[in-house]
Amino acid sequence: MALVALAAAAAWVPMPPSTVERWYSQGAYPVLQRLTTALSNRVPFALFDLLVIAIAATWIVLAVRDIAGSRRPRSLSLALGRVVLRTAVLAAGLYVAFLLLWGLNYRRPPLVETLAFDAHAVTQEAARALARTSADQLNALDARAHADGWPRADAVDARLSEAFARAHRQLGRSGDAVVGRPKRTLFDWYFRRTALDGMTDPFFLETLVSSSLLRFERPFVVAHEWSHLAGFADEGDANFLGWLACVQGSPAAQYSGWLFLYGETVAGLDRPAQSDAAARLAAGPRADLAAIRARLVAEVSPAMRTAGWRVYDQYLKANRLGAGVESYAHVVELVLGVRFGPGWTPQTLVPRQP
Repeated sequence: MALVALAAAAAWVPMPPSTVERWYSQGAYPVLQRLTTALSNRVPFALFDLLVIAIAATWIVLAVRDIAGSRRPRSLSLALGRVVLRTAVLAAGLYVAFLLLWGLNYRRPPLVETLAFDAHAVTQEAARALARTSADQLNALDARAHADGWPRADAVDARLSEAFARAHRQLGRSGDAVVGRPKRTLFDWYFRRTALDGMTDPFFLETLVSSSLLRFERPFVVAHEWSHLAGFADEGDANFLGWLACVQGSPAAQYSGWLFLYGETVAGLDRPAQSDAAARLAAGPRADLAAIRARLVAEVSPAMRTAGWRVYDQYLKANRLGAGVESYAHVVELVLGVRFGPGWTPQTLVPRQP
């Protein structure tokens, strides 16, 4: 009961974002992350899968034992009570572990509070200009990106890792995060059916990536998940750091980053502006975007996607991310409102760490 009470207090008691940032997100968490991810990277399979299987199997075995040993109605009621209590304790323990290992990052201040951000720069006209810029970048990078080649699905791209570390420091964060080895999970079928491109394991701090991603999608998705490993739990913030790392990386990574940003930006425009941006695309980027659409049509179950994203929306809101899944699109606002120096270097309101 003490564990259940602790979990309830952790869920409801307010925690000042500045305190979380100082003592957890930039204090204890980076040390924990570097150690945990370095260890989980040594294992070629997803430890998250083993954890889920072990918890489910243990719960089932104990529940069957309790219920099978009940011969009378009173003893059956007691057995069911034990199952309910055990479930509550298990859920509480997992929640506390989730918060300590990664989840408290949801309570840190958002990037918009630490970057030189001008809200007045976020306009429809600016978004239309960003869509055109993204299309032009894709056209310029297309040939070099495809000639540059793409890393193996299970390999850490050293150039992307270096760019990610540089972008992370540019945001004023101290210490380099250990990037995760991209892994496939037993839940890959769920990823494909719900259009979930990747996931960060909050317990072993692993990078889990959908096997169906096309080669030009993967660099951005991996960089996005690395952003979560670095403590950026907010989806919009993780998108921003992932994009920033890509555009400072190899031609292939740059192409992947701009391909992502093009899609996010165009999705928020009206039809005429969407058509204008699409008309600027050369044959290569247009074909790659068509391939992504074809992949989604072939694999995604609309019903599962709707249900899965509705659950995830509630999960994000339960973790004090009020925008829910809409937070993914905040990356466009950040790109429009943040002041950049040469080479897409963001200006911060706090001193950058060496």
